[in-house]
Amino acid sequence: MDVVVAAGLVVLAWWAPPRRAGRWRWPMRIGLVLLGLVALWKLASARAGLVGPTLLRVDVDRPVVALTFDDGPTPAYTKPVLDLLEAEGVRATFFVTGQELAGHPELGRAILEGGHELGNHSWSHGRMIFRSAAWLTEEVESTDRVLRDVGVTGPIPFRPPYGKRLWGLHAVLGERPAVLWDVEPESFADIASDPEALAAHVVERAQPGSIVLLHAMYASRQATRDALPAIVRGLRRKGLEPVPLGELTR
Repeated sequence: MDVVVAAGLVVLAWWAPPRRAGRWRWPMRIGLVLLGLVALWKLASARAGLVGPTLLRVDVDRPVVALTFDDGPTPAYTKPVLDLLEAEGVRATFFVTGQELAGHPELGRAILEGGHELGNHSWSHGRMIFRSAAWLTEEVESTDRVLRDVGVTGPIPFRPPYGKRLWGLHAVLGERPAVLWDVEPESFADIASDPEALAAHVVERAQPGSIVLLHAMYASRQATRDALPAIVRGLRRKGLEPVPLGELTR
């Protein structure tokens, strides 16, 4: 579907330049195509649900925020993250890739046994735009199958890699929303490597119903792991309790 939209942009660009454009006709065509593709790329990252059901935060009547982690599970870092959360008495949601979960199903089961939730983060972590319907379907459904195999029951939340999504993905997801976020401290280069600043960013911006995005499954995310206790304690001092996503959407 996304490819059809892109092709439509090319056709429109072909016909758009007026005949009097003369020798500027082809540069205008090329410029319009590039402008359209850039617009689609921006739309794929848009925070509003312009291309399908999208969840940025949840309207709640309780002082709770969803703590979510992307990627993994990985042998080196899943257990340390689970230990940190257990020490703070916190449960969270882990959006995992099917490929990594299939390689380490025991880690998926450990996440569930800790009282946490598992979500779908695609099979291969590829950008889910300008792809065939068959590829998108396999990325989503193969990961769903592995999640079911490790013990996930009930609805499976889905988060697109990099937050990128267009109509083709939503045609596969149906009514299942793309779960995004409204608090993402690691996207700011000046604080991503500073645990104290990272924690302060989360605590300052979180509101009831916020969805906090963190990455903690790879070696490069040591600052996030170091910041976790301060994030949890800071949220609680603010009167906000970190919970899995499911507790916001139920």
